[in-house]
Amino acid sequence: MLPSDIADPGLALSGQPGVAWAERAMPVLGMLRASFAERQPFAGLTVACCLHVTAETAVLIGALTAGGAQVHLAASNPLSTQDDIAAALAAEPGVTVQARSGVDRGTYYEHIHRVLDAEPDLVMDDGGDLVNTLHEARAELIGTVRGGCEATSTGAARLRRMAAAGSLGFPVVAADVSATRRIIDHKYGTGQSVLDGILRATNTLVAGKTVVVAGFGPCGSGIAERARGLGAQVIVTEIDPVRALAAIMQGFRVLPMSAAAPAAELVITATGSREVVGATELAALPDGAMLANAGHFDVEIDVAALADLAIEVNPAVRPHAAEYVLADGRRLILLAEGRVVNLVAGEGNPAAAMDTSFAVQALALAWLAARGPDQQAGGQVLEVPAAIDAEAASLTLASLGTKIDILTPAQLKYLDSWRLGS
Repeated sequence: MLPSDIADPGLALSGQPGVAWAERAMPVLGMLRASFAERQPFAGLTVACCLHVTAETAVLIGALTAGGAQVHLAASNPLSTQDDIAAALAAEPGVTVQARSGVDRGTYYEHIHRVLDAEPDLVMDDGGDLVNTLHEARAELIGTVRGGCEATSTGAARLRRMAAAGSLGFPVVAADVSATRRIIDHKYGTGQSVLDGILRATNTLVAGKTVVVAGFGPCGSGIAERARGLGAQVIVTEIDPVRALAAIMQGFRVLPMSAAAPAAELVITATGSREVVGATELAALPDGAMLANAGHFDVEIDVAALADLAIEVNPAVRPHAAEYVLADGRRLILLAEGRVVNLVAGEGNPAAAMDTSFAVQALALAWLAARGPDQQAGGQVLEVPAAIDAEAASLTLASLGTKIDILTPAQLKYLDSWRLGS
């Protein structure tokens, strides 16, 4: 095993209660851990991960190691790394951790290279930096990787561009398109945790405010609903006509960002694109407007343009809140440096939401492991198999004590036949 690079091994004892708390809220992964311990789907395999280093991730790693994996973990965002959790994980057998809170860009990529030094058989990514680095700088490893799993829509979009260019060297399951994940993790988990992060950073009253949500995908729609539930007047901006129509039919106003910006008291971006709030929109925002990003990368709000417009910056008017004073006296408040606000200013999605989300990814990784090196789909981005989605949903329902109906033989016969009509 490679040595870990963590802030302080002595923090392991303080991190263990947090992991135990998460475990109690994650019964689905508990069931998978027991199943993996019996079946050993990862026996003899090395897994390289680039994920947020949180208590919930620690529960996922525990399920993988119970299934026989040697796991090497790097952080997918330095500002979301919890040093006590990193220490607790690094103390576990079969695990190394390359993560320290707040490291610079160079160290961030050094940590990714360190997990790749383990010559992984499988990879788990959150945003695409691990897989991208493997292909760009460590191409000699491509032939040894059976496949991978990508957690985010941002990362999956990067992978699809790689596959289209013929540059993706192994199959990757896009866990983001799992129907189960989009319901539990994105709509409800992200919808809640983004507002939680904003409230922790600002202690603002959402009721009565005009909140602009950029993007009405699974995450954006959840954020818009939670903001409306807190009493906000919500405006949605979109580039997709179908999603814009969905927002209209759910009672939200839909405007271009240029038209929404002058009224915005709080802007939340959730698009996966860049410069959604650019110099033009920044110039139109009212005094006191707050800016938060829920997307994976810190490119949705043009932070460089904001800095150029400012004549003064107060970097810590509150924890995770920086005030930019413009030449005309307006003050704009940037939260979490424009990074993903629910993980930087908050604790990320609730453990119960991540339970189902990580279950999908763990099952997908086990499916890839079972395929073996001779059955690879090549450089393709694969959807989560329907059976895995159904298994994750069924396990979640079981953890909630919920039972559902089962088709009778007569119903199965009816549904399978084209001869039976009215």
